[in-house]
Amino acid sequence: MKKIPEAQVRSSERQVQPEPAEELSVIAIQSKYLLRDTTQTKVFLYVDAYKGKNIITPSEFISVFNLNYVIYSDYGTRERLGYGNVKLDTDNVRRIDNKIVISFDVKSPNRDYGVLLSEISQTGTLKKVLNDLTIRFKKQTTGDLYGIYTDASDEPLQRHYINTNQTFTLKKINGGKDQLHVFYYDHTFEAAGSPMNTAPKGVSKSLDVDSSFTISSDEPLKFTKEGLYNIFTDTTHSEGLGLLVVNERYPKVTRPELLLEPLLYVSTNTEINEIKKAENYKKTLDKYWLSLMNGNAPVAQQSIRSFYGRVEEANQLFTTYKEGWKTDKGMIYIVLGPPDKVQRSKDKEVWTYNQRGNAQNVNFTFNRRNNQFVDDHYELVRYAEYQPIWYPVVEAWRNGSIR
Repeated sequence: MKKIPEAQVRSSERQVQPEPAEELSVIAIQSKYLLRDTTQTKVFLYVDAYKGKNIITPSEFISVFNLNYVIYSDYGTRERLGYGNVKLDTDNVRRIDNKIVISFDVKSPNRDYGVLLSEISQTGTLKKVLNDLTIRFKKQTTGDLYGIYTDASDEPLQRHYINTNQTFTLKKINGGKDQLHVFYYDHTFEAAGSPMNTAPKGVSKSLDVDSSFTISSDEPLKFTKEGLYNIFTDTTHSEGLGLLVVNERYPKVTRPELLLEPLLYVSTNTEINEIKKAENYKKTLDKYWLSLMNGNAPVAQQSIRSFYGRVEEANQLFTTYKEGWKTDKGMIYIVLGPPDKVQRSKDKEVWTYNQRGNAQNVNFTFNRRNNQFVDDHYELVRYAEYQPIWYPVVEAWRNGSIR
């Protein structure tokens, strides 16, 4: 799966590509944290590391890679709040699914906020990959204190979703049983609007709670109904731990009616409405793609695989309180692919594409917005000037040039 490149604190880092066969390489790092208490924070790094085309083993990782970190007071500053080297061993390096997961404690500075810059370097080489993680040391919301653990993992999930009927547990780093309050929303959220749509947004509709109930932390749980669940330690708090419960195939999209939805990014409203009228969605969708490719079945099949592969990647990377493909980041990723460069600051990300069509150095800016479900909700800054960039790429999807 392709990853967006991780950003440095002061300058951007290009995506690191896999090395030739049998070479060791770290491709990407994702991260999260949980507050142990007011003085200690536990950090988790989810690393895509390979030996050639194979996922590396924990013992190989430990023998070849090093980890150190610096805590800065903010992006773009040199003020250090802490730093250290992490000794890697079998206690803090594990393989979970297809990732190496590293866990370590850092001493929390007496600040509300900081940026943790982690560096994984390969012994005897100049190769290194960086990850930046914003930590709110004193916020103490549900999402800062509780992790979501599955039966298959001793470490918390990095993602915001879980599949229906999948057993999971909500746990604090230091353990203990607490009563938690859950609000359930049976709501379908809209997909991202066009990047050229600069019309002012209407008044946001209030989101009604469909049901509420209580659960206990540190006990096995299972949510059988798809939808959005927001979990609180205290109902007076405005921010909870949002958990999107999705079908058992997610992040893959396989249901015919779900296959139709992401097509809105590369189709006309008329085309979408015509497919909706069909009795057999799957047959009509196949016919739609085949007609776009002028009857060339191999090109149509490859285009379908490429498009829905991007949808799956967007779901893996960008799911928040709604499916990843519906987010602004997901929309840009599906149509244009992974950015060539990412610059990140406290409340903003800028994605740069070196060239798309005839345009060079195209930037897309995403601003972080307050959200009651997640702390990483970003909205795209829209411009009418994207039109000559966007439409040629959409047309490339429609004529089979992207596959």
